Amino acid sequence: MHSLPVFLRLTGRPVILAGTGETADAKRRLLERAGAVIVGEDGTAAIAIVAIEDDRDAAATIARLKARGVLVNAVDRAADCDFTLPAIVDRTPVLIAIGTGGASAGLAKALRQRLEALLPARMGGIARALGEAREVLRTRWPDAAARRRAIDAALSPGGALDPLADHAFEAVARWLGHSADSANAASLTIIALSSSDPDDLTLRQARLLGQADRLYHHAAVPRAILDRARADAARIPADDPPTDLPAGLSLFLTFDSA
Repeated sequence: MHSLPVFLRLTGRPVILAGTGETADAKRRLLERAGAVIVGEDGTAAIAIVAIEDDRDAAATIARLKARGVLVNAVDRAADCDFTLPAIVDRTPVLIAIGTGGASAGLAKALRQRLEALLPARMGGIARALGEAREVLRTRWPDAAARRRAIDAALSPGGALDPLADHAFEAVARWLGHSADSANAASLTIIALSSSDPDDLTLRQARLLGQADRLYHHAAVPRAILDRARADAARIPADDPPTDLPAGLSLFLTFDSA
């Protein structure tokens, strides 16, 4: 991973914008949309965007800002960037950022357009409803792991809160009113991998890896595949599937012998 994706809260905070013209105007609109206070190069800020076309002027401005300890995004100059600005899919409060490390803004834009068509406009409403139901969720499932499993089940494909379905805002309340507590159930799914390449995972296998509480796996299963699971999922080397299962979803990863 070449960069750590972060979301910065800029409301009321200063950001330096250096440059003029269409590109600088576009960056200004983006910063204003995020609530930033835009200042010039001499202003005090932690980050800056340099949108200057002339190479010599841009290089000099970048050098001055970095000498002050300011983190810089330099438009169309990936090698000079301390951070990059992603293509954004906005379903507030859900934000999806697509970055290529400065390799291709066109690719990021194309992916954003695909996701715009895929993600329902009302997804933000479901996110807000889940946030407002936080205390109810904690009361219903006091155990954090059980709570996460219940939410995962609701958000799974075809689930009560499937994020790719265009639910009404009331869907969360309806789910809480009718959901059965299966969060403590124990289940095991065996995944027979076709290869060591994570790109060969099926959609179902990738989804299960993202939901699993723990992974039992042959020693030969590579880290590249194990890392497709949640960061907090336990990874347990094993030659055979377990017989005594804890609560939640367990996976046993092996290779297809066919």
